Formats: sequence, structure tokens, C-alpha cells
Amino acid sequence: MIKLAPLMKKSLFPLMLGGLGIGTTEFVMMGLLPDIAANMHISIPSAGHLISAYALGVVVGAPLLVMMSSNYPPKKVLLALMLIFTVFNTVSAFAPSHVTLLLARFFAGLPHGAFFGVGSVVASRLADKGKQAQAISMMFAGLTIANLAMVPLGTWVGHTFLWRYTFGIVAAIGLITLLFIAIWLPPLSVNRSGDTRSEMQLFKNPEAWLIILITAIGTGGLFAWISYIAPLMTEVSRFLSGSVSGILVLAGFGMVVGNIIGGWLADRIQPVKACAWLLTAMALTLLCIYFFSGNQVLSLALTFIAGALSIALASPIQILMINTAKGAEMLGAAVTQAAFNIGNALGAFFGGLPIAAGLGYATPSLVGMVMALCGVGFAVMLIKRRTSEKTILEHVAVEAD
Repeated sequence: MIKLAPLMKKSLFPLMLGGLGIGTTEFVMMGLLPDIAANMHISIPSAGHLISAYALGVVVGAPLLVMMSSNYPPKKVLLALMLIFTVFNTVSAFAPSHVTLLLARFFAGLPHGAFFGVGSVVASRLADKGKQAQAISMMFAGLTIANLAMVPLGTWVGHTFLWRYTFGIVAAIGLITLLFIAIWLPPLSVNRSGDTRSEMQLFKNPEAWLIILITAIGTGGLFAWISYIAPLMTEVSRFLSGSVSGILVLAGFGMVVGNIIGGWLADRIQPVKACAWLLTAMALTLLCIYFFSGNQVLSLALTFIAGALSIALASPIQILMINTAKGAEMLGAAVTQAAFNIGNALGAFFGGLPIAAGLGYATPSLVGMVMALCGVGFAVMLIKRRTSEKTILEHVAVEAD
């Protein structure tokens, strides 16, 4: 039975709230592109650069802001990160031009990876013994709730009224998060054993790079599928275009369920094995999507399962990197978030290639399957590496005795 006790800690609520705001501002942009393009008199591809600008901000900000803030208490760091987030989402709401909005989106993305990186370490420190991954999943619950509720709501607000109001809502979530961080998050001490130079040794660790590859390539399989879910559902599954928002809510509900399962699983088996099993399940699900999307009932069921598996990976990967990056836990966790966004870009790019070649809207799921299997391969390499090291250490211990 899955116990939800660690999810009840009120000290974790500010992290969940931050995840809600970040998830909303990241994913709502996909639904607002036509509205922004029409309002600012630009093409939809030009408006699409706003998504890229945010992703670039995540990749740049994740390691940079963590390294800059490593000597400060986590509570102050999270307050500063959420302040940056709130300010630039407010600027987005009032941006007078496309260029201003582009810059605002870049700067709004800077704290994304750092917040989840620092927040993951904070959650693991606040967790009960043996419940670290479930505590981290509490923070990612905000991300899943964003996809389930806030992204559809924000899209509706943008369509019905004005897209600027949506960013105003996100900024309001940021302000509320600041309040709850100040009130409910305990003042944890700085837990830094080295300096920036020693923390950078993380990038000389082959295991860290394997985790980055698991994240960037393996989870990219999800984005190869979900980036093109709208035409898949309308052209292959033959749903009406008005049904797509409801289908995305179904995927979001799957993410809520999968997030809980992923945290529970990673606390019961080795996180790297959890990643391998979940990525294998993701590859099989994507293969089924290719073959069975023509059936509406199966298509909906597979959408729910794929959504669940996608976010179930978040907590195991985070706890895996935290355990690997000893002495540089916050940097490692932030780098993982940057890798997720690289996976977003790679999945969308590679998934679009077969569509451009005229092979149909179901084929991105095959690309996603291959990327997920590559992630499984990297996870198996990490398992074998650790097994080999354990065997050597046991042999040395026997020799010493």
C-alpha cells in the first residue's frame, strides 16, 4: 500500500506551490501561441521562439544560479529564485513588444531548474527516513497539478479574455509561494562541504553523465510523443479538435497518479532500477500508441498511461543524481532539470522529422520509443558500472581480511 504520510508535511507545501507556478508558466505557452501571435502581429513560428527562450533560460540558469547561491541558506535561495520568477512573469504580463516578451521569458526560465534543484535537496532533508523520493515527488506534484488544472484554465483565460491575464495569474501564484516559503519553510543550514571548484568535479564523474543522458535522451521520448499529441488525436484517433484540451487533462491526471507511484517506487528499489523499469514501460507504451491510436478507447487509455510514466521518472532521477553528486547535490539536481529541458527540445525535434518526411502523425511515438530504449541502455550501463565497482570493493575487503 502506498503511504502518503510524507505528502502531508506542511513544510513541503511551498515547494509544491512553486512547482505549480513553474509548471503553469512553462506549459501554458503552447496553448497561448495563437493568441500571442495574433495580439502582437507576429507569426506563430515567431511566437514559438518564446518557448525556446524559456527553455534556454532553464538550461543556463540551472547550474549558474545554483553555483552562485551555494553559500546561502536554502530558504533564502528559494525566496530569491521565486522573486525572480514572479518579477519576470509580471513583466511578461505587461510586455509592450515581442522582444520584451522574449527577454522576459528567458529570465523567467532562469530560476526554473535551480528551484527544482535546491527544492529537491531541501525536500530530501525534510523527509522522514526512507521517504526522500516521496518527499521530492510532493514538489513535483505541483507540476502535475499545473498540467491537470492550471494549464487548461490558463489557456481558457487567454482564449476568452487576454493572454496577459494568464501571466498575471502565474505572477500571483509566485507571490503566494513567496509568502508560504517565508512562513512554512524551516530555516535549514547551509550544507556545503566544498567550493565551486570541487563541485565542478561532478562533471568529471562518468556516472553523473550517464544520469544526464538517461534524462536528456530517455525522457526525450515522452516529448517526441506529447509535442504532437494534438494532430495525433485529431488525424489518427479521429477525435474532434475541441476534445484535445480534455485529452490533455486526462494526460495531466495520469501525471498526478504517476508522480505518486514514482516517488513510492524509488523509495523501495534502487532509483536507477526504477528508472530502467519505467523507461522500459514507456518504450512499450509508445510502441502501443503507434499501433493502436486508431482505436479511440485504447488511445485514451494509452494517453493516461504515458502521462503517468512520464512524470513517474522525475523523482527517481532526482534522487539518483542527489545520491551520486555527493558534495554537489544542489548542482546535480539542477543539472538534471536542465537535462529534462534538453530532452524536451530533442524529443520535439526528432519527433517532427518523420512528420516532415510525410510518414504520419503516429510515427513520433516510434522515435520516442527508440529514445526511451536508449535511456534504458544508459541505465543498464550505470547498473553494470555500480555492480562492477561493488564487486571490486568486496574483493578488496576480502583480501584485506
